[in-house]
Amino acid sequence: MNLPRILLPLLTLFTAMLLGACSDSDTNPTSSDAAQTSYDVIIRNGTIYDGSGEPPYQGDLAIIDERIAAIGDLDASSAELEIDATGKAVSPGFINMMGWGVTSLIKDGRGVSDLTQGITLEVFGEGNSMGPLNEKMKAEFSRGWEGVEPSWTTLDEYLIYMTQDVGISPNVASFIGASTPREYVLGEVDVAPTPEQMNQMQDLVRDAMRDGALGVASSLIYTPGAFASTEELIGLAKAAGEYGGIYISHMRNEGKNVFEAADELLTIAREANVHAEIYHLKMAHKKVWDRFPEMVAKIEAAREEGLSITADIYPYPAGSTGLDAIMPPWANEGGFEKWVERMKDPATRAKLKAEMDIDSDDWENMLIAGGPEGVLLVGFQNQALQKYVGMTLADVAKERGTSPKDTAMDLVIEDGTRVSAVYFTQSEKVVRQAVTLPWVSFCTDSETVAAEGEFLNNSIHPRGYGSFPRIMGKYVREEGLMTLETAIRKATSLPAANLSIRQRGSLKEGYYADVLVFDPETIIDKATFEKPHQYSVGMEQVFVNGQQVIADSVHTGAKPGQVVRGPGWTGWQD
Repeated sequence: MNLPRILLPLLTLFTAMLLGACSDSDTNPTSSDAAQTSYDVIIRNGTIYDGSGEPPYQGDLAIIDERIAAIGDLDASSAELEIDATGKAVSPGFINMMGWGVTSLIKDGRGVSDLTQGITLEVFGEGNSMGPLNEKMKAEFSRGWEGVEPSWTTLDEYLIYMTQDVGISPNVASFIGASTPREYVLGEVDVAPTPEQMNQMQDLVRDAMRDGALGVASSLIYTPGAFASTEELIGLAKAAGEYGGIYISHMRNEGKNVFEAADELLTIAREANVHAEIYHLKMAHKKVWDRFPEMVAKIEAAREEGLSITADIYPYPAGSTGLDAIMPPWANEGGFEKWVERMKDPATRAKLKAEMDIDSDDWENMLIAGGPEGVLLVGFQNQALQKYVGMTLADVAKERGTSPKDTAMDLVIEDGTRVSAVYFTQSEKVVRQAVTLPWVSFCTDSETVAAEGEFLNNSIHPRGYGSFPRIMGKYVREEGLMTLETAIRKATSLPAANLSIRQRGSLKEGYYADVLVFDPETIIDKATFEKPHQYSVGMEQVFVNGQQVIADSVHTGAKPGQVVRGPGWTGWQD
């Protein structure tokens, strides 16, 4: 449009007046117009890593209510709270691709172990989710979930309960676990669904997607998820894909048959036409440690084919799960009580012991993969057994005078739980290779805890306190495996894009103010396998939805966490 020269100043003045009016309006609290002089928070003079992976720049960041209002030179502005971030990194809040604070946040909604890492969004749902629940699942819920009695039925009701009734500091989002609709419709038995039952399971996935689930998540080494066929998983993934959801999986095998398990995931992604992610990518058997480059090549070939495949990791050469991981899946069919009955029956117990001695091709035997010396016991509910916390299965077996296999079964029976353990089956060399891959994001695969109170009764994998600072401190600063801007992208905008999360994961005007201020020269994990209950250091200020939850590395008591919903949510206004 060609305007007369005399009209240009008038047009410029009119535009400025219009923008100034908008900046004072409640409908647009995010304008960075120079006329804006008062904010709720200004973080000044920081080194801004916006989450894109591009080099950082110096600047200020302002917050109004729950949103980022301005980024740039804000010297002329003021705020109720001003933070000097000179020499500090300012970044988006980190996204934990797999958290297990599903019930620990009910006990302690602060989530201190994660917020001190910089995690502002917890993603739940690996294998099983907190809904939907039928009456039988509700009745049995408390046994598996720390005595919690559910007051909710659907996954959406659970998330609302967490953020509105309990009150929590981090944001939360969830997949619907693939085993949850299976258990809802079929129970915990090893049967294939009929076409009608499959339709019912798919409808449960669709309901969850409309409520804002991120997709469907499987965990295929545990029952009843282990009973699902590839075809069943394709069907559930297709239902999620109708709403833009993804398929994410703890694959059927992470040990010596990890390549076959990866092929299954790629088949599901291809047949369901969905994005797929591998939970905690690893090579959990010495026989395949040196073959990790082959796994990378397999995934990258699929990506070149046009499949959308990503992964996440926790940066430690050990995993953590229950003692059920050293027994064949059939032992758990029908639920925990049936499992205990089998272990108490002499003939079935003998059969179990025989199979626990086999490096099976049909299931992933973590006892064989790491040996009883590589099984560190970290969690008991029975106080009489808590003396064994921090001992290996081999040590406890020796003290008790029983075989490691008998000891494991006896401990489960006596504790009335799966008994938490850490398994040393992985390679630090593989971790160092995986952490830099451009399509890999990060997770803790841990509950949220605090280094105080009842949490100290048991041990925990150090990843629950240290995963993200370990990335930024050990692998970025100390080892130079990647730049800080690259690591931050992999902790923020990459997972946000993979999950189709809106207006989070980047520092942009108008986005939710999930913001970190940390010292890149000091950030590091302190938790160890021997002494895990130690907070990371270097994370100085954390904001969730514009509210400060960490101030000078100390929790403020604020609980502004919100439900973060996926692409299929029916509540979107656009």
